[in-house]
Formats: sequence, structure tokens, C-alpha cells
Amino acid sequence: MLQFRLRQMEVFRAVMLTGSVKGAASLLCMSQPAVSRIVSHTEHTIGLVLFERTKGRLVPTPEAKALVKEVESFYQHAIQVNEFAESLRTGSAGTLNICASHCLSRGLVSRAIARFLEKYPKVRVQLRASLLADMPDEVLSSRADMAVSVLPLDHAHLDVLRFTEGRMVCVVPRGHPLAMAQEVHFSDIARYPTITHHPSIPFGQLVSAAFERAHVHLDSRIDIYHTDVACSLVRAGAGIAIVDEFTVEGLDWGDDIQTIPLAEDILLTPAVLRSMLSTSRPHAEEFVQALIEQARLDRQTGIVAAS
Repeated sequence: MLQFRLRQMEVFRAVMLTGSVKGAASLLCMSQPAVSRIVSHTEHTIGLVLFERTKGRLVPTPEAKALVKEVESFYQHAIQVNEFAESLRTGSAGTLNICASHCLSRGLVSRAIARFLEKYPKVRVQLRASLLADMPDEVLSSRADMAVSVLPLDHAHLDVLRFTEGRMVCVVPRGHPLAMAQEVHFSDIARYPTITHHPSIPFGQLVSAAFERAHVHLDSRIDIYHTDVACSLVRAGAGIAIVDEFTVEGLDWGDDIQTIPLAEDILLTPAVLRSMLSTSRPHAEEFVQALIEQARLDRQTGIVAAS
């Protein structure tokens, strides 16, 4: 018999997520005394002190911090079982969980999902935007069946499939002196206040390294974390920016901003990331093929510039 039951795991997880009995009770639609009773009973049945009681607060012990990782993994698998049961009830062909870089989720990945569902209309797809740094954990913990990243990742337990290429481009507001240029050099960009990705994130590091190699100083006026924000700032007249071409094509900016190729290429290599530690989910390979086909079609139709 299980000493640590699913309901106890659910309550323990909720307390760890919210940091309090009150928060857990709200999350689970339970009373606070009920949450407290289950926490105390859990500690008794598994023989571990999970929380220190300090001034009315529950402070997780080292054992709780270690245990929650296993509980989270188990909980996610329980969700998958529930989804599978639901798919049997509704007659669907299962669920495919995908996380993707913000810049890819709005355009390329969305079109690939539409293409995929034309062939597999009974499959349920869950898509969420994720940061590059979070993707390994998303995939290895089975919260996502795969990740579609704008940049490849090196990880011992991830299978990495590079499936297309992209580029960084310069975006300027309508009427800017560079707006009519066929291409721009780093030295052209350096003459104007620039909106850049924060140096702590991969896009920022990629652009910074390219300018350093060219021995050009980049005058950064505003640091951002998401490319669509950079484009919004450009449209508002706050400066010019170097962004990935996928974000530009994934949103309708009208004529408010102009996109100009860079004379010095900064290449992007989007990749599919899958776990090497677990078997592939049903329809995962079919979605990857739809993604590859969509990327090829985007280049043929000029949605994304051909290499």
C-alpha cells in the first residue's frame, strides 16, 4: 500500500508552490485546516519532517526540497494518465505537449501545428512559450514532449535536431534614415541609439559577440527580454533594434517598422529538443515532419528569407 498517496502529494506540492497553507488551500479549493491536517498526516505516514513551523509559516526542510522534485515528476505523469483517460472518453488520439521559443510560437510553430492537425485532427495539442533556459527541464521532466528552440542546446540527455536556419535582422521605424537601405552594416547601426536584448539572455550574447568580433561598439539605450517588445519600442520611436526574423514575420507590424538585412550575418539554427531518456510520444515524429515541411514552405514563399 502506498504510504504517500496522490492526494497527499497534491497538497504537499501546492504548499511548496504557493509557500503557505493559505495559498495551497486557495489553489486546491480546500479549507486551511484541511490542508494543515493532510500535511501533518503526510509527515507522520512517511516519517519525514517536511516543514519547520516558524511564526505561523511553513518553511520547507531540505528533505521537502528534495522530495518535491520527485513529486512534481510523478504529478506530471498522473496528469498525462488523466489526459489519456480523457482522450479515450472523447475519442481523441492523445495529447501532444509542445513548448517553444516565444519568437517561434507565434509564427512558424503555429503554422506547423495547423498543418499537423489537418492530417491528425483528433490529436489534442498543448502549446506554451518557454525560455531557452527552461526547456531542458520541461522536456526531461515530461512536462513537454518536445521543445522547439530558436537556438540549439547542448545537453547530455537531449536529442537535438536542427531543422532550419534564420537570421537576425535590423528593424527601424518608418521614415528612419536607414529605412531605404538594401542592407546595413554593424557600423551603420552603431551610429544610432539601439534597443538590444539583455546580455544575460542568449540573443543578447549572440549579438554582443558578433559586434565584438567586428570591433564595433554598440550603443545600447534600452535592454529588453522579448523581441516583440523591441519591435514595439522601435515602432514607438525609441530606437532601432537587432531582432530575430521569426518575430518580425510572426506578428503584423503593418508599415510602422521596416526590416533590413544585416550585411554581417548573425545566423540562428532553430532545433527540436527531445529527451533521450524516454520513449517518443505518439505523433511526436509526425509533428516534427510537419514542422520541417512548414519551415521549408516558409522559405519557398518568402515568409522567412531563404539562406
